[in-house]
Amino acid sequence: MTLFAEIWAEARPVAIVSAFSLSLMTAVELLFPREKQSLHQRLTGLGIWALYVPISMVIFKLFHALWVAIGIRPLLTVPMSFDWTGIAAIVVAPIAAALVYDFFFYWFHRAQHAFAWRFHAVHHSIRELNAANSYHHVSEPIFQAVFLLLPVSLIVTDTGPTVPAMLIILHLQATFIHSPTSINLGPLRVFFCDNRFHRIHHSLEEKHFDKNFGAFTTLWDRLFGTAWFPARSEWPATGLAEIDQPRSLRGWIDLPIRFRRGGPDAAAESALVQ
Repeated sequence: MTLFAEIWAEARPVAIVSAFSLSLMTAVELLFPREKQSLHQRLTGLGIWALYVPISMVIFKLFHALWVAIGIRPLLTVPMSFDWTGIAAIVVAPIAAALVYDFFFYWFHRAQHAFAWRFHAVHHSIRELNAANSYHHVSEPIFQAVFLLLPVSLIVTDTGPTVPAMLIILHLQATFIHSPTSINLGPLRVFFCDNRFHRIHHSLEEKHFDKNFGAFTTLWDRLFGTAWFPARSEWPATGLAEIDQPRSLRGWIDLPIRFRRGGPDAAAESALVQ
């Protein structure tokens, strides 16, 4: 099997799950809207995802091949492959594994804000935030491979046969938390992140900066003092004051360069080069 065929074999399930998550949440947004979103930005987001997913899979495949070649094994295995049966096998086991993964994601996310902000700023620059328009910069898989997958690979959660269910849950959750729909988790937000909780993280308001880093559970934000639970009517505008969101593939790729120059003219410059 060629390298391309191997990458495609691994990417196909991810592509299918991603397409399912984006389609489902876009339908929910259209049926139960919280705010109006433009068709142009949805299509721009879909175009970016069409590039982002295969690029991610190539980078992750290369990382895995390198890790196997080096021969480094996990330092610790968290036993979760209990004799799950019935609903536990379908729901409880993947949620338990997702909690462990989200712990690493929480700290990776905080590190992005501290040390790789101009790249992560692409994600935060989005003003029309929705399922299709919740992309990251093309460099994101590199940061994830080094600072997220690497530590996760050293501490493995042995989930047995629950990996497919966990993959679907994580993708749906990551899409849902960016969705401008009136549907939310209500009281379950005490434990699980939803779109209202994560909206705070993307807020333009300074009081919300560096809050709500978790993507799956609110547990780590509560434990480490970064949780902000929104009031009933709290639905802030999103984006960055200093630069516009990408409005083309070129704008998506080169935003970190323009953001590095920064300054009050950055937003105007963004509009000129796109």
